[in-house]
Amino acid sequence: MLIDFNNLNINKLSFHTEFEKKVKIFLEEWFSEKTGVHVQTSGSTGVPKIFEIEKKKMINSAVMTCNFLGLKKGDTALLCLPVEYISGKMMIVRSIERGMKLRIAEPSLKPVENLDEEIDFCAMTPLQVENSLEKLHLIKNLIIGGAAVSESLKNKILKMNLDNSNRIFETYGMSETLSHIGLKQLMPQQEDYFTVFENVSISLDERKCLKIYAPNVNAEELQTNDLVDIRNEKQFKFLGRIDNVINSGGAKIFPEALEALVKKEIPNEAVCIGLPDESLGQKLILIIEGNESDEVIKKISEIPFEKSFHKPKEIIFISEIPRTPNGKINRIELQRNININL
Repeated sequence: MLIDFNNLNINKLSFHTEFEKKVKIFLEEWFSEKTGVHVQTSGSTGVPKIFEIEKKKMINSAVMTCNFLGLKKGDTALLCLPVEYISGKMMIVRSIERGMKLRIAEPSLKPVENLDEEIDFCAMTPLQVENSLEKLHLIKNLIIGGAAVSESLKNKILKMNLDNSNRIFETYGMSETLSHIGLKQLMPQQEDYFTVFENVSISLDERKCLKIYAPNVNAEELQTNDLVDIRNEKQFKFLGRIDNVINSGGAKIFPEALEALVKKEIPNEAVCIGLPDESLGQKLILIIEGNESDEVIKKISEIPFEKSFHKPKEIIFISEIPRTPNGKINRIELQRNININL
């Protein structure tokens, strides 16, 4: 299905699938007289919430992204994310604001398998990208969000030998910032730092966690629990969530950094958690998705961890790591399941 926002008459569009009908419901809400729309959070760091946000602020967010990427009237975008969440809603709003043509594809692990022509813009989760590598050359501007992009996926993207005209970015943001407030380029150049948009300010609190002031999308200064390294007034590097920090024998361990190191060496999804331990307080456990493998264990044993306490005390293989509906690893559910089964 293709919606041309330069020539839109919602009553003449035919919405057939359940997903297309959800898009129609959002469009009706958007073009109604109401000043706001309802958005659901993912629930990856707590209980899912539904809150209302102003359409004007969503438009402001759309303008920032479109300006950063240089998207223009008549460009073609692809929607393949659930419209219940801000990520899917914002793809529609960007298309409306910039007057783009929007292709509708059912959210799935392989959303672009039937794509046979170039498009200018698309947003996907890392899992979707993982299953769409052979089609990435058809996407001029791809943003990846919903979860961190693993080292393994970065390497797979690099091996695709894409043209320099194919730009791929990792996003940083949350529901409260109306999708993302900054991007980090993965292709054609690999950057370590996110660059925030115009009219976005960043700073640190006393815990070294990121504070965001983006008045165009949220009137309040947003306090995150994300530990970061700020390079300058516009760039920062994500280190990990303070909620996930593991305190083992008095040493603070940042699981996201260790996971990135592990995933450079193995293709499996890997998550570090801390389990209660009488002597250490918490002991570092590495959870690997997939069947138990001596080869994987050997590769992990050969990783040159910077500190001795970075080496996992135990490796556990599970068939599937729990995820939220939009693809994020559900650490709360994973921790609960491991505690129950031990």
